[in-house]
Amino acid sequence: MAMDDDTGSCSSRPVGSSAKQPRHHRQKLEAYHEVLRRVQEWNYEEANLPGFDDQLWHHFDRLPARYAFDVNVERVEDVLTHKRLLTLAKDPAKGPVFEIRPVQVNSASNSNYWDPSVKDDAQSLANHIGKHRFRVHPPPTFGSSHNLEALAQANRIYTGVEGSDANSNNFLSRPMHEITFSTIDRPKLLAELTSLLSDIGLNIQEAHAFSTTDGYSLDVFVVDGWSQEGIEDLKITLESQILKTKDKLVPTQPLQALVDQRSTVTDPLPGFVDIPNDGVDVWEINSKQLKVGDKVAAGSFGDLYKGTYCSQEVAVKVLKPEHVNADMLREFSQEVFIMRKIRHKNVVQFIGACTQSPNLCIVTEFMSRGSLYDFLHKQKGKFDLPTLLKVAIDASRGMNYLHQNNIIHRDLKTANLLMDENKVVKVADFGVARVQAQSGVMTAETGTYRWMAPEVIEHQAYNHKADIFSFGILLWELLTGELPYSQLTPLQAAVGVVQKGIRPAIPNDAHPKLAALLWKCWQQDPTLRPNFSEIIQILQDIAKEVGPKQGT
Repeated sequence: MAMDDDTGSCSSRPVGSSAKQPRHHRQKLEAYHEVLRRVQEWNYEEANLPGFDDQLWHHFDRLPARYAFDVNVERVEDVLTHKRLLTLAKDPAKGPVFEIRPVQVNSASNSNYWDPSVKDDAQSLANHIGKHRFRVHPPPTFGSSHNLEALAQANRIYTGVEGSDANSNNFLSRPMHEITFSTIDRPKLLAELTSLLSDIGLNIQEAHAFSTTDGYSLDVFVVDGWSQEGIEDLKITLESQILKTKDKLVPTQPLQALVDQRSTVTDPLPGFVDIPNDGVDVWEINSKQLKVGDKVAAGSFGDLYKGTYCSQEVAVKVLKPEHVNADMLREFSQEVFIMRKIRHKNVVQFIGACTQSPNLCIVTEFMSRGSLYDFLHKQKGKFDLPTLLKVAIDASRGMNYLHQNNIIHRDLKTANLLMDENKVVKVADFGVARVQAQSGVMTAETGTYRWMAPEVIEHQAYNHKADIFSFGILLWELLTGELPYSQLTPLQAAVGVVQKGIRPAIPNDAHPKLAALLWKCWQQDPTLRPNFSEIIQILQDIAKEVGPKQGT
């Protein structure tokens, strides 16, 4: 589940000025006040219930600020539906609760033909349709018309029909439905819900996933593929499919246990992490010789610091004690197990680890120039072609070494490519890396959507060729300096890659051989993608043709 960092909450409805509140808190307050005003002004029954205003604030406060920022406050009934579903989800016996409604996405020129004061009853709809024939159904909850249009545009670019208004209108006018689920939150829930929708023939055009601070999920999908605009048959089909997969979709553990797992460690954890040891290598760090300095980066489950170990500059990745659980310990153990055996110029050098709880950390060489992601997107840096080729060759050599040792990185992206003081690029972060199974394929949900191979997104069996796809995306990123699928949310990008076959648009002035390499790397069929040894040769050939950077 994608979550924002804002987790602050208030025990009751806020009053007074919000000018001094944090930005994310102000966003929640603004959305809350606007929805409350509309509920009262339009005389919804809920407005007269005791304590409704406090309950409404609790609804906004338990969800991330992203919800308040994105939700269409003019669609008051949608907010009330979300609130009701989250309440119903407290009963585990009901399984995932859901709501379906038809939606319509019109082009920008027709986007104002829906009056938000029109309620979803038959007479109101009939009266409204009589006045405005362009829009039969209200828009999606999150005001997503521009995002869906972007997805259609990306699809037209990929299929070579860019500029076809007829195709765009056809895409936007197809019968669509918005399906909202709520249930107890847990890992891989989003994958299970997307699989559920796919199994009944629905195509996900957009998805919004939210996690509450008290352990529930709210997942909103815009889908097509259901030929009828009515919802009754779809509702029956969806209920039937949920029953078939109830063991997956309904947690067997009590709610409190799941909530406790999200916030604290309930099971006693060992005092140290058991890392397999062959008796030869020595990698346990003497904490007395490790000095931790300034924080250089922060993550959800760990922070990165600059430090020194035996007078050597090092990077120290420290796990946050409050987030440590059994799954994290397994990933920590896996990362140490892999990194302690890796020795290559283009892979970040492992120095050691502290495995004594609660001070769990991994120590590596310090990469003074930071990540390529920061260089491109935070520093707004650019690579000329000779430098780009050198960077790509460095990364390819590091990845080729990993693949030769049967290691799949599984999260290859510019954020995990670091540069040292000599401008040597090295592959980093093996938190989700795995040694390839004997069967030659792996299954798991991992990686980052914008760079993820379609077979990984779909939870199909995959092998080292998944890293090749990710490399193709980051190579495009190095070439353009842009974020992949920047016009789409990460979930929209994932849906587009799998269901629409979209890929980033290659610049017209790109070197022809580099453009051809990109297409090879991100082929839908993994067997058609090259190996890193082939990629290195192609990049070296281009580098010889281009020549060195002028003035060097």
